[in-house]
Amino acid sequence: MKRILFPTDFSQAAKAAFVYALRFADSFDAELILLHVYDLPIVDTPPMPEMTKEIFDIVEMNQFESFREELPELHKIAEKKGLGHVRIKNMLLYGDLVYNINKVTKDEDVDFIVMGTKGASGLRETFIGSTTASVISNSDVPVLAIPEEAEFHHRIKNIAFTTQYREKDNDALKSALDIADKFKATIQCLYIKNPDDPTDIDERIAEWRMYYREKNIDFFNIAGDHIEQTILDFIESQHVDMLVMRKHKRGFFEGLFHRSLTKKMAYHTKVPLLVFHEN
Repeated sequence: MKRILFPTDFSQAAKAAFVYALRFADSFDAELILLHVYDLPIVDTPPMPEMTKEIFDIVEMNQFESFREELPELHKIAEKKGLGHVRIKNMLLYGDLVYNINKVTKDEDVDFIVMGTKGASGLRETFIGSTTASVISNSDVPVLAIPEEAEFHHRIKNIAFTTQYREKDNDALKSALDIADKFKATIQCLYIKNPDDPTDIDERIAEWRMYYREKNIDFFNIAGDHIEQTILDFIESQHVDMLVMRKHKRGFFEGLFHRSLTKKMAYHTKVPLLVFHEN
C-alpha cells in the first residue's frame, strides 16, 4: 500500500475519518492524498459571457481560500495524534465527486480509499451516505467507510470478515490479514449458516482452518435467518472494531446498506466498513 486517498468535505464525519486515514498511512508508510472536490454553481447565462467567467473565477478563488484555511486544522489533528510525520499531498478539484475520486485513484495509482460517512440516525435512513455508497460501488480499489461516531482507539483489535468460504474470498482475506498484522489484530471469519448451504461447506471450512492454522484467525459459523441482524449482533458480542466484506453480490450489498433495518443499526454506525471488490 503506497498511496491512500482521503476525500474530505471538512465535516465532522470527515475529520473522524482523517484519523483513520493517518493511522493507515503511518502503518503502511504510505503517502496520504487529501482531496477536496467542489462544484461550480448553476447560473443563468447572463448577456455577457465575461460575467459568467467572473462568477466562476470568484467561486474558484473562494474555494481555494476555504481549502487553504481548513488545512491547518487537519495538520493540528495529525500533530496531536503524533502523526505529523505522515506525508500528505493536497489536491483541490472541481466537478463530480465520484468521477474525480476515480480519476485521482487512477492518475495517482491509489491503493486504498478512506472516507467519512454519516451513519443511520433513524429507521428510514441508510447506513452509509449515497456518495460513499457510490464510491464503493464504482471504485476499483478497497474503500474504508468511517461512520461519524467511530473513534480510533489505541489500536484495532478485532476485525470481522464475512465469508462464504469461496475460493475467491481468499484474496480479500489475505489483504485483511495484512491489515491485521500491521495492527496486531485478530481476524474473525464469520459464516452465517442457512438451509441453502452447499453440500461441501463443512469440507471447505475444514480446508480454511488447515490452510490458515498459523494465522491469528478465529472461525465463527452461526445460524441465522436474517443476515443483516446476525452480523450486527456479532459486531456487538465480539467487540468488533472493523467489518470487512467482499462486494460480490449486488443484491446482498444493497440490501444490507440501503433499506430500513432495526434499531440495532445504531451498533453498526460506530464500526468502520472495509469493502474489497472482485478482481
